[in-house]
Amino acid sequence: MSEDTRPLPRAYHEAVVHWQRHEFPDYGRLAQDWERFFPKDEPFCLCARIAQNVSDTIEVGDRKGRPKALQPKDLDPEAAHQLLSIIRAQASTEFGSIQQHQGTLARANDPQDQAWVLRVMAEELRHGYQMIHLLTSADWSPATDTKPADMVEEILSMKTGSHVLAAFNLEYDSFVDNVVFCAFIDRVGKYQLTMQKVNAYKPMAASMPPMLREEAFHLATGVIPMRRWVEQAAAPNPMVTMDALQRAICKWFGRGLEMFGDERGGETNVRLGLKDKPNRQSQDEYIAECEQMLDDLNIRHLRARYPGKDRDEGDAIYARLKAGRGRYDGVSWEEDMLKLPDRGFFRRRGELAFGMIGFGGQRFGEMEQYIEHVLARLPAAYRASVDVKHWADLQRKVARGELALKDAIRSMPRLARVGGACPCANSVRWVMEVEGAPGSATGSGLDP
Repeated sequence: MSEDTRPLPRAYHEAVVHWQRHEFPDYGRLAQDWERFFPKDEPFCLCARIAQNVSDTIEVGDRKGRPKALQPKDLDPEAAHQLLSIIRAQASTEFGSIQQHQGTLARANDPQDQAWVLRVMAEELRHGYQMIHLLTSADWSPATDTKPADMVEEILSMKTGSHVLAAFNLEYDSFVDNVVFCAFIDRVGKYQLTMQKVNAYKPMAASMPPMLREEAFHLATGVIPMRRWVEQAAAPNPMVTMDALQRAICKWFGRGLEMFGDERGGETNVRLGLKDKPNRQSQDEYIAECEQMLDDLNIRHLRARYPGKDRDEGDAIYARLKAGRGRYDGVSWEEDMLKLPDRGFFRRRGELAFGMIGFGGQRFGEMEQYIEHVLARLPAAYRASVDVKHWADLQRKVARGELALKDAIRSMPRLARVGGACPCANSVRWVMEVEGAPGSATGSGLDP
């Protein structure tokens, strides 16, 4: 599919570059390493990419068959308001992901893994840039009184702990988080972008194909290192164990499920023509895809563990292990294989929030026993975090009837706002008002 590239107006472009210098200082390394690690790919471009040949007619919902909107005023008011929320949330996730990755980027023990994550971060920066383009290239007054510059400043001022979605408010504990996050959370991103390819707002629909093409690389950045790690885990003293991977999965899987929204919702987005699937359907498909990924990883681990067996024998061993949940020649399904937690495990949003559902789907009646059950399956460093303490405190209050469920959901850290904490909080206005200020010139090294 052909596409156009477009820069933001200078003030907004420089605001993003200003943010990058503070929050993503390793960005410039990508230009230095590009030829080494990505010799067959076109150089990175910090720009908005607009796909051509996108359908002109609405593909789903109540207005199916009618022309797609070219401006927010052409949308139903409800649709314009909902779409604006989606764009702002998407922008928040893109910039938030960069902040998370930056903290542990240097801990990679493989230069290629580090370069791949660095590219993911740069492409997330471009995706955030893409969302800002949507916010600033049209008149959103039918949906909000907030000026474009203020919307951009709000997005660029967010820090880990103040982003819209909970998954982007968690700090990484090690480079394992960088990889597992890409495998699970970026996979949710793939689903969200795919669902929005049909968007009734044509500029949004035209933004999705270029982002999806890059999202495929993000998934590979998670899956390929995990494949190598599970094979290495079959040898004595591996750098990354199956247990470490399992604990990271327990940390991120529930947050990924919650990114789809409440299982009972999503019909409004379909009716308005903004997405083509409700939440539960897309969540079910995501779970099935994650199951397939773990099946592949487990089979690779077994093949490495039994190198004398051919492929069919290895696959048969895994099939027996999974079906019987038992043991084979020293390998235990429970202890040695990667497994998805139940969809209700460690949930804080949606239909199953604070439901005291165990890893295997069992129901707990005793609150402290459940908290102990969850903590035993999380990474040690994460168990010591404010995030986990906050969850445990809320779980106790809900179980005791001291806090209504809806209030517990609303009180999660994802709703906090860290106003002015980032030096970029006023970056748009700073760039516009201080002509020729230090750092206001282009020159990121990767700019168009």
